[in-house]
Amino acid sequence: MKHNSTAKEQSLHPEPIARAEVASINNEQGNTELDERIMRTLRAAAEKKAIETVVLDLREIASFTDYFVITSGANERQVQAISDEVFETMKKAGTPAARVEGYKTAEWILIDFGDFVFHVFDEKARRFYDLERLWRESKRVELPAELSGDRGSSASSSLRSES
Repeated sequence: MKHNSTAKEQSLHPEPIARAEVASINNEQGNTELDERIMRTLRAAAEKKAIETVVLDLREIASFTDYFVITSGANERQVQAISDEVFETMKKAGTPAARVEGYKTAEWILIDFGDFVFHVFDEKARRFYDLERLWRESKRVELPAELSGDRGSSASSSLRSES
């Protein structure tokens, strides 16, 4: 189900959400615990075949959010489909987005969940804005292949059943 870009691009006032379960994921500095909401977001993006998904841990270098989840789609329709899936999955799970930006143009859609921000780009915009380079001081969280959307890998059926 598509979301209305004009209504979604306005700020919402989500109710406070209790910290969810965490999942341990390795990063270059050792073990990072990603909260279940981020894991749910990663599974939703993988469900729509998101490309080259990365998670940046910004806790030591930024005060406005803890993590960036960055991914890509091959075209406008896929970028919007990934955004739709993440938005709806999180809303159903009780974590509504505080703000959505860029849905209509679908070059770079940003979904703000407060302590993490989900970014989905078309491939050209991702190369241009290069958030991974811009935030190179952050720690990159290593993800399993089924969640990272590396080319050549696909979302496994076990991810679909966990949602």
